[in-house]
Amino acid sequence: MKISDIELKKKPLIHAVSCVLAASALNISAQESSDDEQGATDDENEKIVIVGSRIRRDGFNSEQPVEIIMADDAAAQGIGSLAELLRKSTVASGSSQVTAATSTAFVQNGGTGAETLSLRGLGANRTLFLLNGRRAGPAGTRGGVSAFDLNVIPLSAIERVEILKDGASSLYGSDAVAGVVNIITKAKDGGEVDFFSSIPEESSGENTRLSGSWGKTYDKGSISVTADFYRQSELARGDRDFFACSQRYIFDQNTGQQVDPIDPRTGRPHCNDLLWGHVWIYDYQGAGGNVPSGALAQFDYDGDLANYIPGFAVDPSNPGFMVTPPGWFPVRYDAASDAVANADHPFQDLQSFIPEINRSTIFAQGEYEFGDNLQGYAEVLLNRRKTESNGYRQFWGYIYNENFFAGNPLSAGWTGSQWFSPTAITDHSGSEITVDYQRFVVGLTGDIGDWYWDVSYQFSKSEGEYKTAVIFNDSVADQNFLSGSCVGTNTSVRGVPCQDIPWLDPQFLAGNISPDMRDFLFGYDTGETIYEQDTLEAVFSGDIAELDSGPISVAIGFHYRNDEIDDTPGPHTLAGNLWGSTSAGRTVGDDTTQAFFGEAVIPLLTDLPGVQLLDVSLSARNTDVDSYGSETTYKIGVNWSITDEIRFRGSRGTSFRSPALFELYLADQTSFLGQRAIDPCINWGTELANGNITQRTADNCAADGIAADFAGAAISATIFTGGGLGVLDAETSEAESFGFVWQPEFADLSVSIDYFDFLIEDEVTQLGAANITARCYASENFATEALCDQFDRNATDQRIETVRDSFINIASQVNRGYDLAVNYNTDLDFGRLSISTRHTYQKKSSQALFPDSILDTNGEFGDPRLTATLNAQLEMDDWTYNWGINYIGSVSNVGRDDGDTITYRGTTVRAVNSSDAVIYHSLSAQYRFDQGLTALFGVANVADERPPQVTTIGTSVTTAGDSAFYSQYDWLGRRLFVNLNYKF
Repeated sequence: MKISDIELKKKPLIHAVSCVLAASALNISAQESSDDEQGATDDENEKIVIVGSRIRRDGFNSEQPVEIIMADDAAAQGIGSLAELLRKSTVASGSSQVTAATSTAFVQNGGTGAETLSLRGLGANRTLFLLNGRRAGPAGTRGGVSAFDLNVIPLSAIERVEILKDGASSLYGSDAVAGVVNIITKAKDGGEVDFFSSIPEESSGENTRLSGSWGKTYDKGSISVTADFYRQSELARGDRDFFACSQRYIFDQNTGQQVDPIDPRTGRPHCNDLLWGHVWIYDYQGAGGNVPSGALAQFDYDGDLANYIPGFAVDPSNPGFMVTPPGWFPVRYDAASDAVANADHPFQDLQSFIPEINRSTIFAQGEYEFGDNLQGYAEVLLNRRKTESNGYRQFWGYIYNENFFAGNPLSAGWTGSQWFSPTAITDHSGSEITVDYQRFVVGLTGDIGDWYWDVSYQFSKSEGEYKTAVIFNDSVADQNFLSGSCVGTNTSVRGVPCQDIPWLDPQFLAGNISPDMRDFLFGYDTGETIYEQDTLEAVFSGDIAELDSGPISVAIGFHYRNDEIDDTPGPHTLAGNLWGSTSAGRTVGDDTTQAFFGEAVIPLLTDLPGVQLLDVSLSARNTDVDSYGSETTYKIGVNWSITDEIRFRGSRGTSFRSPALFELYLADQTSFLGQRAIDPCINWGTELANGNITQRTADNCAADGIAADFAGAAISATIFTGGGLGVLDAETSEAESFGFVWQPEFADLSVSIDYFDFLIEDEVTQLGAANITARCYASENFATEALCDQFDRNATDQRIETVRDSFINIASQVNRGYDLAVNYNTDLDFGRLSISTRHTYQKKSSQALFPDSILDTNGEFGDPRLTATLNAQLEMDDWTYNWGINYIGSVSNVGRDDGDTITYRGTTVRAVNSSDAVIYHSLSAQYRFDQGLTALFGVANVADERPPQVTTIGTSVTTAGDSAFYSQYDWLGRRLFVNLNYKF
């Protein structure tokens, strides 16, 4: 029998927490003691709880596939945070995750700076987190708080993380649909100071951690305390070349040469990012006019545009011709004018890609033995996170020219049959987030005869404040289509004196806005989110009968939980006075869950030919949720050891998840989106020629009766959203896993292969208004696409009038594939070599939004079929050398995009919408000094791999700069790291 290198500490507290089952399902014996034979016997007979079960067992054979990650291994790979460590696991790296960077770039649950984990891409609110075997409440900001935020617990306080890679609702509750992550904290005697720093070769993006720990064991108990400070420096967009310029990255089909339009002002491919400083033109001239189709008016800031493109044609005898003041040129209507369109503002370089994060944490735990059969324990976790991000954005209004329709004298010098939407740019965009998280646990545990019991109470509270830079809607919208000055009036919501916005001033459009105008247009809005969770749980376990093959062990328990959320947006949000942002009401609600659960392990056969051990585990749980009702889930597992070397395992179970509080209680909201932000059919002919939409989208727009030159409308679309209390059903799911474990006696080797299959039905989601319209027109089955029923077009002007985007139950989500784990250890003449590798291959990863609307993303960007890790460690006396590999498999969006060609300005070009596998290497060396000091130095991303370079127009790949923008890829580049640890 092999001895694990994981020390099993058999203290009273550990009765209440789960112990480790190696990722390859190693047989791990109980801890042995060479000093005391009787002590060894006692330890071997002591029963402990294995993650994935409520029953204490005296061995580690299990039907559950569990992966173990040691926190101390993180530093050897240049990893400084728990979130980054877990994202490397193959059970997570095969899908996109919410990171501090993605939650800054996009609106995601938990708010800016949140970092969550979604096992197998099934959703963070379908992954249950335990801290020392007990629930840990969620943290974050805004109404979408529902998942555990990995920011709240530092690596320095963690010993290991156990990941149950199977559904477990019958054991742990409704949100254990995709699996369970159990964080086990350190509890060691003595003191420890730890310093970690990672510094990229290119500046910015550094992270540093400093922590101190102390622990002491007494005759009747123990206590340990950890204090930790972590700082993540900002990585701005301009800090990396591969994010700084969104070149189109398109190629000639025959020669393979890049055929991007070359900006004559730089001599390099044109950067096609956020357009700025333009006047959007709504032209009513008809044929023979002087406004090229799709053109925008751009001011000649450098005085050289006449060298590259023509200006507006002039005909004084034609009153419909567009006339501008000097210095304005039409752009973005052909390749030559594309090359000089302003779409790379200096504000862009200051945008936060990884925000600045500062975290401070104190974690303490202790236990006390009141008697031989009664022990108490307690935990305290206090954490503060502050996240600061910078951004930039467009904003626009709608104005008449000087003489069209009602006309506006403020548009002097602009005449013709047009009205305009001037679009300015500003760096007034960003946020400051502060989240205070606290968690308290108290519990009692003991034995009554042969029965073990544990009762615990957990309270957690997240208080988040979010301050956001905003544009006041009444400052902008009140001036749309005015026929003169607004001076002398007050704005409609705030009631402040109105100032005329200089919409046609080139400096204003370029972001050079006067202080007075900034005060009129811009401000800040501060909201607060409070989430509280109380949990009371009791578990009793023991043996109820003895069979020839062994005892029948059971566990029964009770669970009570109350969740409350109160998200109060800032006053400007509540007043609906945010331009270009969704207004929100107060989200407040609570829910109570009560559950009774039971589990049994029955040894059916033992010590027979071909059957060394065959046992069956059964579990069931009845859960009653106030907002939904009751549901019963079950699970059955089989564990069959043929010999000491060969074992088969399998399980099948059901789960359900009642909707989260924000999915139920999100306040009814009415928001507005401009037609340009929501309608993919605006100027679809030009957009197809530019490569901005696919041929399928263009065809579907045409099939819907939308003209190729449809200009859209000025009236914004109305978006209706809200919670689904009384409407939403609970999600239901089924999970199956079957595996094989081989541990030959001729080598210290273990190999496991597991098949997994998850099916979630009635999944709760909010699709997003722009996503609804985009997926409607991108559908292969446009005529019957259910998403197209979620919005309405006006019968007169064909604008999108309303979109219904409340939380709904969609059809289903499927994820299935294989996990492979290999561990190998051997003693060499010069040291000890340990190699471990993990692989996850996804056969299918799809989501059916409706029964006939299936999106299969398996093998696409963000959802690679194969991911893998390999870690090799060589110990030589006081030296330890580490080599790590993180493999992200090849990906391709060619299928979804109907090929790898797009049309740019009437020419078919080759697009790059696929990528070969990306492999990241890390190397480190560690030396242990005699005085308790350990020093580790290393290099992460040794080859300085950048994110895959892809085409930025006309494909379904999400990009930043000219790079694929997904959580699997490294954004920092090669970096050096150091870890100094001193124990005393």
